[in-house]
Amino acid sequence: MDAVRACVLGASGGIGAALVHRLAEAGCETIYAGTRTSTASSTERVQPFRFDLLDEASLGAAARRIAAEGPLDLVIVATGMLHRVGIRPERSARQIDLAAMEELFAINSIGPALAAKYFLPLLARERRAVIAFLSARVGSIGDNRLGGWHSYRASKAALNALVRCFAIELAQRNREAIAVALHPGTVDTALSAPFKRNVPVDRLFRPGDGARHLLAVIGGLTPEDSGGFFAWDGSRIEF
Repeated sequence: MDAVRACVLGASGGIGAALVHRLAEAGCETIYAGTRTSTASSTERVQPFRFDLLDEASLGAAARRIAAEGPLDLVIVATGMLHRVGIRPERSARQIDLAAMEELFAINSIGPALAAKYFLPLLARERRAVIAFLSARVGSIGDNRLGGWHSYRASKAALNALVRCFAIELAQRNREAIAVALHPGTVDTALSAPFKRNVPVDRLFRPGDGARHLLAVIGGLTPEDSGGFFAWDGSRIEF
């Protein structure tokens, strides 16, 4: 990655924390690391800040602070939810629950949209800049051959649609700007824990490897890729 100034929203998660670490290792000058608690200590390169994905005031305050220090080369929205106590992926339409679906859409679709509202304007306007959103292959409508997981699939499909909109908007002010949705593969984190036993060993990635894959994909993107949906290995995923 050639980013000089980067921001990771969701830096306390398994992938988010690994992304911050990898960016620092790669020599990124400044990494703004956003979490709900902001308990991490500042270092010369990593600057923590607090935000709540569904609290516009916190997003706006964080964006203003960062904007005052200069434009960003890279923003990664590494937030998301698949399950929690009381919420599990549905196997049948009979299991669809209004409150669970609302929460998944809030975190997986609406929250990232609000993040874009405040962080898209922070991207550099006169050079290459990238905003990437962690999505999931199961959010692909064309690739859906198994069904199930209705709420999670739909919330990630909605995120993918939003990313395409963001890409069109970005191109109007910077032809070198890129907005993409990324599928990290199955990474060994709390999100994937209940579902990883059937994943082949060579397809279950440690967070550090997952972060390395994602940053390699981001590093190889061109403006022509903006609005696309890409897997951890750089292959394009159909919407």
